Amino acid sequence: MKIISYNVNGIRAAIKKGFVEWLEQANPDVICLQEIKASPDQFDTSVFEEIGYKYNYWYPATKKGYSGVAILSKVEPENVAYGTGIDYMDFEGRNLRADFKDFSVMSLYLPSGTNIARLDHKLQFMADFQEYINELKQEIPNLIICGDYNICHQEIDIHDPVRLKNTSGFLPVERKWIDGFMKSGFIDSFRHFNSEPDHYSWWSYRAGARGNNKGWRIDYNLVAEPLQDKLKRAVILPEAKHSDHCPVLVELE
Repeated sequence: MKIISYNVNGIRAAIKKGFVEWLEQANPDVICLQEIKASPDQFDTSVFEEIGYKYNYWYPATKKGYSGVAILSKVEPENVAYGTGIDYMDFEGRNLRADFKDFSVMSLYLPSGTNIARLDHKLQFMADFQEYINELKQEIPNLIICGDYNICHQEIDIHDPVRLKNTSGFLPVERKWIDGFMKSGFIDSFRHFNSEPDHYSWWSYRAGARGNNKGWRIDYNLVAEPLQDKLKRAVILPEAKHSDHCPVLVELE
């Protein structure tokens, strides 16, 4: 089972940049999308069905052109859960889950903290999301949470940890939260296989950051510990350039 997570920074823009053709070649069983910035009535979803993703689920934000997540699958899920039941999260279309026979896959788009008000919102989201997942794991222990967490975990996950230590996405409070979240029962699938530096999943559009690989690793496929023995590989796919993010892949047996 091959699963990809990808913040596409606008599904309509990504389609124009060759996303559908890339997806057909990459050929995951399931792909989780974040920041779709559109509702399915604003573009032709049949292009995904034509390449084998018969089951596609879209959860846009209430606000047009903002946020939103999706899951596309070749296999029909047994159940699909839209949102968390927490109003302010669901208003922004940040969480979608597909339950399969032996595991569940979640597409998560955690807020960024670009200013003080949004940072407070992000910290509240993080606390409430942890509580939500703690409860959900009792019901669904085999959970894979894919998405854009908007947080670098360790110094190895950011190109300049010293200068960026007071920047949202790498603040001590954020790093402490994601460390605790992982320790609550999740494996960082990429780091499970790869301990090398200079692997990132997001680059600013400014100052040639991507060409110079001055990036951040903020996209994760976190796999619940009961699935550890099923992990086969996990990689980042920086060659895909439909967004300021790139896809991250995990494969399970």
